[in-house]
Amino acid sequence: MTTDTAVDALPALNSERVICSTITLRYLPLDQALSAIADLGFTEIDLGALPGVCDHVPYELSAEAVREVAATVNASGLAVRSVNADIGDLNRPLDPTEVAERRQHAERLIDLCVAIGSTALVLPNGAQQHEPIRSFTGDLALVAEQIAQVAELCASAGIELWVEAPHFFRLCYDVDRAEALARLLPAGVGLICDVSHILASGSTPREFVRRLGSQTTHVHLRDAEPGYIHHSIGNGQVDFADTVAALDEIGYDGKFSLELETRDVENDDRAAAALRAGRFISSLL
Repeated sequence: MTTDTAVDALPALNSERVICSTITLRYLPLDQALSAIADLGFTEIDLGALPGVCDHVPYELSAEAVREVAATVNASGLAVRSVNADIGDLNRPLDPTEVAERRQHAERLIDLCVAIGSTALVLPNGAQQHEPIRSFTGDLALVAEQIAQVAELCASAGIELWVEAPHFFRLCYDVDRAEALARLLPAGVGLICDVSHILASGSTPREFVRRLGSQTTHVHLRDAEPGYIHHSIGNGQVDFADTVAALDEIGYDGKFSLELETRDVENDDRAAAALRAGRFISSLL
């Protein structure tokens, strides 16, 4: 897949199923990232709103910032599948002031989703550590409670809520913990099948699909090896053909999002790498 000859032999990009996260081009300002994504032939995005990962959406999200980001996204002509965001450590107990601040942050993100026509808001599953803040059982219950509260806000606005679990750097870092969380989530809250986090934590996408496929609503793509998530597609150990096959077997008909937060590609080569990856995944569909 990595040679020019191999790329030329691949089919065209399937823009109906394969989309691009703005995290892939996070080094560019939002308007330039959107323009580059559209120029590659993608028609839909995930919008990165993760502090420390992608600052295309300000973490301090004022009403004016919502309007500005929405105007930029809507001007691009790209559809939006999800806003991948963070409202803080969901397993950290809050005082009343912090509770109000978190709710306002969630409401602003939901306003943004509505303004840009996003299908869903995506949240992580806890603090950026594997160790619980109090106890695993207590932390898991608090995460589920926080997600349930945001899910109600999302439902009132007509959008979905999806949770990224497992996430290799968060509380629910592996499939076992993701499954434990999934049992506590309200009906209708979806799970992200992020193949890099699954592989890095010692499992396989097929195992995730076997155990949690009924709750899978979206797929994030990046390559990985055990303990490491930052490979370009084709440079790690994820079996993408088997991943697609496992999802096909359960009737998954959703999107595959290139979230190429990689460390083996120079910035100037990221757009071309995204197109190569998109055409490769398209060849499997």
